[in-house]
Amino acid sequence: EQMCYNEQEGEVDSMQNTTVCFTGHRQIDAAHMMALPALLKAEIAKQIEAGAVHFRAGGAIGFDTLAALCVIEQKRQYPHIKLDLILPCRSQDVAWSENDKRAYRFVLSEADSVIYLHEQYCDGCMLERDRKLVEGSDVCIAFLTKSKGGTAYTAAYALKSGLDFVNLYDAML
Repeated sequence: EQMCYNEQEGEVDSMQNTTVCFTGHRQIDAAHMMALPALLKAEIAKQIEAGAVHFRAGGAIGFDTLAALCVIEQKRQYPHIKLDLILPCRSQDVAWSENDKRAYRFVLSEADSVIYLHEQYCDGCMLERDRKLVEGSDVCIAFLTKSKGGTAYTAAYALKSGLDFVNLYDAML
């Protein structure tokens, strides 16, 4: 990892080359879906301007896919950023709709790195993926509307781990 040296301050700038992870719900209602892409793009751009280079997504349908697509889009303007996928298993898309599978294959093809935690689905692989997304990240961008479930677990783990936390839902209230 590169660190940027701040000549004026005479110290290493720790905000450079930060890692951002995403967590959010699979199901997003239509009203939220209208506002979410613009909020997400603006937050990703803000993080890039603050020094974020690596963006980690978990590859699920819904928010994960939207976040990955936004990072891919931002790579046109910021070619140095990286999309890193941390996936629970190779077969996670087996029961998905054809449209969701198509989007997933596109995201896989555009990712800079892909890590599969398991070959096949197994108990706990989703929570393991959630923890791996957080570990080594500096910032968590979330779309969290409920206090239960995988997104709430990941958000709580991110906060407990000391990550800067941005819930895009808060901007909609």
